[in-house]
Amino acid sequence: MVYHVYILASATGVLYTGITNHLEHRAFQHKCNFVPGFTSEHTVHRLVYFEGFRDVRAAIAREKQLKGWRREKKLVLIRYTNPNFRDLSADFAR
Repeated sequence: MVYHVYILASATGVLYTGITNHLEHRAFQHKCNFVPGFTSEHTVHRLVYFEGFRDVRAAIAREKQLKGWRREKKLVLIRYTNPNFRDLSADFAR
């Protein structure tokens, strides 16, 4: 099983960091506002960053690390791999 730590962004620049064991499904849930709470309230739907882990403990540790980072450091990470903040979930097959 692969666990993904991911970052979503809104059109207004709000960021959300999460973890899942099914990235495609989770991104879809966020897009359709099936997840009540922060992401649906702030329209945080665009998948702009993710990384995979085989060990759930490593994924949880990375999620905690990213959540502890200041916004600017997260933006640097995102821009390194996705400079245009493209919605990476557009590459998922439906």
